[in-house]
Amino acid sequence: MLDIIGWLGGLMLAFSAVPQALESYRCKNSNGLTWPFLMMWFLGEVFMIVYIVPKGDIILIANYAINLFLVAIILRYKIWPVR
Repeated sequence: MLDIIGWLGGLMLAFSAVPQALESYRCKNSNGLTWPFLMMWFLGEVFMIVYIVPKGDIILIANYAINLFLVAIILRYKIWPVR
């Protein structure tokens, strides 16, 4: 039962950035998000992946990998907005 809860929590956290990534993609910018927020989010994901991978916890690896991918989409439109 705890594994199911862990998977559900991991999936919810992993996909929580989907609405913002879609909004950034649709608007072709991420103007509403600050640089400090995005950099702390991105670096936090990177550091957590570095920490979690050696432990082999698939749930957390999936969570942080998906989040890293989504924050990369958001950062892409923050760095290179389409005008």
